[in-house]
Amino acid sequence: MSAARPVLTLRPGHGRRLRVGAPWVYSNEVMPQRLEPGTLVRLEGDGGLRFGVAMYNPHSLIAARLLDRDPDAAIDTDWFRARLRDAIALRARVCDSDFHRLVHAEADFLPGLIVDRFGDVAVVQANTAGMDRLLGEIRDALLAELAPRAIVARNDSGARRLEGLEETVSLLHGEAGSVTVEEAGLRFPVDPLAGQKTGWFFDQRPNRDLVAGLAAGARVLDVFCHTGGFGLRAASAGAAAVVLVDSSAPALAQAEAAAALNGLSPRVATSRGDAFEIMAALGASGDRFDIVVCDPPAFARSRKDADAGLRAYARMARLAAALVSPGGFLFAASCSHHAPLELWAARIADGLFRARRAGRILATTGAGADHPVHPALPETAYLKAQLIQLM
Repeated sequence: MSAARPVLTLRPGHGRRLRVGAPWVYSNEVMPQRLEPGTLVRLEGDGGLRFGVAMYNPHSLIAARLLDRDPDAAIDTDWFRARLRDAIALRARVCDSDFHRLVHAEADFLPGLIVDRFGDVAVVQANTAGMDRLLGEIRDALLAELAPRAIVARNDSGARRLEGLEETVSLLHGEAGSVTVEEAGLRFPVDPLAGQKTGWFFDQRPNRDLVAGLAAGARVLDVFCHTGGFGLRAASAGAAAVVLVDSSAPALAQAEAAAALNGLSPRVATSRGDAFEIMAALGASGDRFDIVVCDPPAFARSRKDADAGLRAYARMARLAAALVSPGGFLFAASCSHHAPLELWAARIADGLFRARRAGRILATTGAGADHPVHPALPETAYLKAQLIQLM
């Protein structure tokens, strides 16, 4: 079968990043082929140099994504099982439960594939045409290695539009039923069929640990709270009072359900509305908090949005800083791939300056170890965060 694969050839003089370990090839680096998106190809360079087997999409800026350095590798269920066993072994070393990101795309050598594990439920995102075509093999490999009671395909990511794919949600196996995330002794009900992304933000777990460690006796404001992960972890760690702010009624309803489930409701309040407007109103009223958390959705979803997104982060920091009591803490985060750390941090600093607040950075962090980064793709380290004490 592999011998019949079409050959995709690099243009002369191209492929430098591929030669030093990067798994991506851009559309201007290859001789285009009229092939169906997601077709498996043999990737070759000058003089017939064989780089391996790749997924090809003639309509995508990232035209080819390398799957295996062996050009004859059979990309079948057994191949996925081997990749999954490696991912499972890593999470067994770096995670303390069966609630984590199991597959993080290129860094787990499965480009374009995300798998989040919710105990006995697996949630899959196939963000490339190639992985979309291989969903059957992915399902069978997950069943063989984990035997989950349900596999959910959350193929509704905006990244799929870049590959010319439809956005859909479906069940690949079983029935999802009720799903609960367990973290630091708390239980959080999640909806893997309808929540944001795969239903829970595993990437922020170490940062939630960080904030919870400061929360004893504190008044906490959790802005862009989604389902309340930061705020409820703070409440569990002894915060005196927590206010959760989000524009989504379903997200706040889930946060309230989690607060009730964990006996935290008496110290947790919710406020629905535009985060910027609510922060401005709290500032105008003179309200202050010991800890303010700002973990917004991506403000810079594309390169053309980068400038506007960075301005939004500066405004967020200015409004949030005004709400922090002297000696208190601001935790600010960004999941915008198009807001690099250096530029983003400069805008956070600008926001503090405009709020006339001095401070000191205690930690600059990213995602947890279950979200590894491919060493040849540093741009995929999308999450960045800072914990800042304000004077």
